[in-house]
Amino acid sequence: MAGDSLAPPQPTLSVNTHVRQNSDGDDTIAPSNSSTISNPFLTPTRSNPFLTPSNRSRASSVATTIDVQDALRPDPGTEADFQVDNNPFAYSPGQLGKLYNPKSLQAFKAIGGLQGLERGLQTDLTAGLSLDETSVPARVTFDEAVSGAVSHSEKTPSTTHASDAFADRIRVYGKNVLPAKKATPLWVLMWRAYNDKVLILLTVAAVISLALGLYETFGVEHKPGDPPAVDWIEGLAICVAIIIVTLVGSLNDWQKERAFVKLNTKKEDREIKVIRSGKSYQISVHDILVGDVLHLEPGDMIPVDGIFIEGHDLKCDESSATGESDAIKKTGGHQVFKALQEGQKTKNLDPFIISGAKVLEGMGTFVSTSVGVNSSFGKIMISVRTDAEVTPLQRKLEGLAIAIAKLGATAALTLFTVLLIRFLVNLPRNAGAPVEKAFEFLDILIVTVTIIVVAVPEGLPLAVTLALAFATTRLVKKNNLVRVLRSCETMGNATTICSDKTGTLTTNKMTVVAGTFGTSSFAKSEGDESGAQTVSQWASGLSSAAKERIIQSIAINSTAFEGVEDGQAGFIGSKTETALLQLAKDHLGMQPLSEVRANEQVVQMMPFDSGKKCMGAVIKAPSGGYRLLVKGASEILLGYCASKADSRDMSEADLTPSDQKALRTTIDSYAKKSLRTIGLVYRDYPEWPPAGVESENGNVQLADVLHDLVFLGLVGIQDPVRPGVPEAVKKAQHAGVVVRMVTGDNAVTAQAIATECGIYTDGIIMEGPVFRTLSDDDMNEILPKLQVLARSSPEDKRVLVTRLKALGETVAVTGDGTNDAPALKAADVGFSMGIAGTEVAKEASAIVLMDDNFASIIEALKWGRAVNDAVQKFLQFQITVNITAVLIAFISAVSTGTSVLTAVQLLWVNLIMDTFAALALATDPPTDKILDRPPQPKSAPLITTNMWKMIIGQSILQLVVTLTLYYAGPKIFGFDSPVTKEQSFRLSTMVFNTFVWMQIFNEFNNRRLDNKFNILEGVHRNKFFIGINFIMVGAQVGIVFGGYDAFSVRPLDGPSWAICVVLAALSLPWAVCVRLFPDPWFARIAKIVGTPVAVAYRASGRFFSRVGRPIKKMFGRGKSKDANQPEQEENLGAVDTAQGAPEVLVSGPAAPVINIEDVEKGHS
Repeated sequence: MAGDSLAPPQPTLSVNTHVRQNSDGDDTIAPSNSSTISNPFLTPTRSNPFLTPSNRSRASSVATTIDVQDALRPDPGTEADFQVDNNPFAYSPGQLGKLYNPKSLQAFKAIGGLQGLERGLQTDLTAGLSLDETSVPARVTFDEAVSGAVSHSEKTPSTTHASDAFADRIRVYGKNVLPAKKATPLWVLMWRAYNDKVLILLTVAAVISLALGLYETFGVEHKPGDPPAVDWIEGLAICVAIIIVTLVGSLNDWQKERAFVKLNTKKEDREIKVIRSGKSYQISVHDILVGDVLHLEPGDMIPVDGIFIEGHDLKCDESSATGESDAIKKTGGHQVFKALQEGQKTKNLDPFIISGAKVLEGMGTFVSTSVGVNSSFGKIMISVRTDAEVTPLQRKLEGLAIAIAKLGATAALTLFTVLLIRFLVNLPRNAGAPVEKAFEFLDILIVTVTIIVVAVPEGLPLAVTLALAFATTRLVKKNNLVRVLRSCETMGNATTICSDKTGTLTTNKMTVVAGTFGTSSFAKSEGDESGAQTVSQWASGLSSAAKERIIQSIAINSTAFEGVEDGQAGFIGSKTETALLQLAKDHLGMQPLSEVRANEQVVQMMPFDSGKKCMGAVIKAPSGGYRLLVKGASEILLGYCASKADSRDMSEADLTPSDQKALRTTIDSYAKKSLRTIGLVYRDYPEWPPAGVESENGNVQLADVLHDLVFLGLVGIQDPVRPGVPEAVKKAQHAGVVVRMVTGDNAVTAQAIATECGIYTDGIIMEGPVFRTLSDDDMNEILPKLQVLARSSPEDKRVLVTRLKALGETVAVTGDGTNDAPALKAADVGFSMGIAGTEVAKEASAIVLMDDNFASIIEALKWGRAVNDAVQKFLQFQITVNITAVLIAFISAVSTGTSVLTAVQLLWVNLIMDTFAALALATDPPTDKILDRPPQPKSAPLITTNMWKMIIGQSILQLVVTLTLYYAGPKIFGFDSPVTKEQSFRLSTMVFNTFVWMQIFNEFNNRRLDNKFNILEGVHRNKFFIGINFIMVGAQVGIVFGGYDAFSVRPLDGPSWAICVVLAALSLPWAVCVRLFPDPWFARIAKIVGTPVAVAYRASGRFFSRVGRPIKKMFGRGKSKDANQPEQEENLGAVDTAQGAPEVLVSGPAAPVINIEDVEKGHS
């Protein structure tokens, strides 16, 4: 990771230590003796420090005596964090980590609260750490820190040189940096790429072929006039192919890894304000230590975990950790500890500051307790550094390689047996010398090895690698950075996409999308409501007085302020207030906020009243009077109004019952669209405080003046759907991919956004607390119809993904927050957001969406399908060549003792042609038509019925043409009897030339996998295909005219060329006939004919398994673990699902009762 800084890069990174508030009130958190495991992403859920238990309050009260051993008990696998040699501090890193595992008031009380931390960490909550500290002056025990009886009699032995600042503190607790994630060396990537069963099989064939070829060349005496011995070229060429495949795959992985590091190179080394020796300093986030006292101000990204000391109205946004947009109010540690000691209720008291949270409002200080790998952020970052699972295509290709190897070995063994029997039968009549007999036996071995070499699809791994490399390179231009190469092909067959709402489907920026002011109103688009104007049209029709009044209500009565975030100027504060300020700035001509506020004389600010759901401000009017400005929940404020303002001239009129009814109808219509409605009201007073209202020091209570107000207007605020998302969802659904929304937001908002996106139609909307109580059977019944999962915890999302995978689905997950990391890791393909995504989410994902747009997923879907199509196209081509070449070599070798195609000719056909074909067929770009078909399930065969039909059909044609030419050619062309040597060369050249041209024409046939006829569709867009075919044709012409003895060919005349090309071109009309043959008929025939083949295959498989078992025992002990890795990974998913299943079962899925309350909006 670039920079290796633990500080979350702005503007993201938090972890889910926030536990959802429970409606049942004040529960006691009971510690578990088997609480956790070391990996924060694995079940059981009660052990996960980043998941949200459904049955616990945010900060439950502890009315019973706390068992220190239970509260601070090490979790299995984390014992090392609790053991520090020569620790002069009262607490180990592990004990401090228990404060956030999850947020634990038990642990907070067990360590003695803030005073215990101050004593135990040898810091000062007011003055901070001492700048002069090197080794700490004294040793403090746990009991001394908790009880307050600190004895300084025992001096700490010096462990480091005195000049090392904070030496003991750094030794015990570390620095705020992550250990560098070592870049995988290129040689390791090459070794991983080489560890492919097909490549290993090729290596064996290459070694045998090369050894025999070298022996033929250098170990045998050649007579004058004999053709040059070039048999070793075949083995060498296979070695070259292996090297190319390994290099291409490893270099691609290396390049993608470097690109990801480059993506994450952000301004991590930012500065933050700390207090040391009683003074404030700006230091790098890398230099923050445990015991540091840090300042908190609006807009700050919190770099470490800690406990809130004191401050004013501090609220933090932990949305990237919890998925919820509600601000979390923080309470000072002293107040919380006092409540704990006195047995008071501590519901909603939260002193915990989480790394990655963002300060929205207020200010204060906190003491750092966990940095580096010990912090919440550090733990979650380390945990996502795991290897990816084997993809479905990989499994299928490995199975195919094994099957082909078995079939090739069976064919070779059969041929060897036949030729050996013939050799032994003829041995008594063989008058040759013993050396000649040995060479005849050697020729049998060479023919046998040739069969194996021809049978092995050496072009297959190259085709897959090239297709993936080509697709990933193009996807970068389409805003998809593919981190895991294989994820590209997996995405092609994704059957479901579980998408996060905030930041993925929506813009993650609250925006005013509708409003009503007097007789005028606006909506977010012209077609949104009948008769509604756009916001620009509405603003242009307002009078200057109306604009001024609205700006006053928005700008003065606000706690937000202007600042710089992510390098861009904007507003910082409550999302609702920033949305209103953005409206005033963009459409009402508001000047800089500081100017507007400076031009008004503010008499009194009235903070937000959670009971009345509103806030207020009083300004002195230029005319000499006073104006009360109130903003809050519209339905509540409407009840306090007696008049209404006309937006044209700001004249006031009575608010009649019909006006009230109309406004309430508008409010209800906004609420149904899940808009947060905010009302703006005011009232002018001749004096302040108003007559008859109680006041204290000139200030009055907001509740005392909430009557006879003037209704100015109301606005609807929403996190709007990203442009292009509904169209992208429609495309995905058209492609047979089910899109589900998984969000931490409430069901009403989720339904509105899902409906607007086109995700919710007539399916099921369920909330997380209900979902997690379903039994396995209920869940399996619900999942196919589930479209929206609201109020979901990270564990809900992970369980959803694993259950869908268990049902055979290929699952893609999108997410941008730290809370999405478990699901991103569990999914077949995880998409993270490149702009707004947290670094944890990116680390856990396989593909990074550079533009944060759901629509970019459709590009990944198209290119993923293109990769799968490319592999299948090449397989169709490759297997046709292999079947034909093996049968021709087999038949000719059995009948005449030698193969009709020489080793070098087979080299050209079997290797060069395949490599070129891989390049040509792997580079077909996708079109939108690729989305017109459903995805292939994981259980779908790699070679479909359609493909087998074309393979068998073309193989029959090629066998008939080639064998007819070879055996009947002399009669057809009127050759002499016996055939002369020159005529024999000409005939074998025509056979070879025809065979190669049939492959060239068949390559065009394989551009389509369906039964349609247009094989040239889109060929002009694939320059690789056109260029490679020119190269193949040119090379074949060159070989025929100049190959001579090396290729055992002679130049052909015009008529011979015409015969070769015309016979080869028959494959084009023949392909039309094959496509016209009904698939069901072919399937029926294949079942009848294929049964004996399948029996023979299974028998040969059992035979080779028995033969190979002793070899595996001898050589495979060390690799047994690796060999079982895919199976273990599959089983792991099943285990996770079982462990993550909820223990509470219900009789059936209950519809959630939705009771929405918003602090600014009130009840809806």
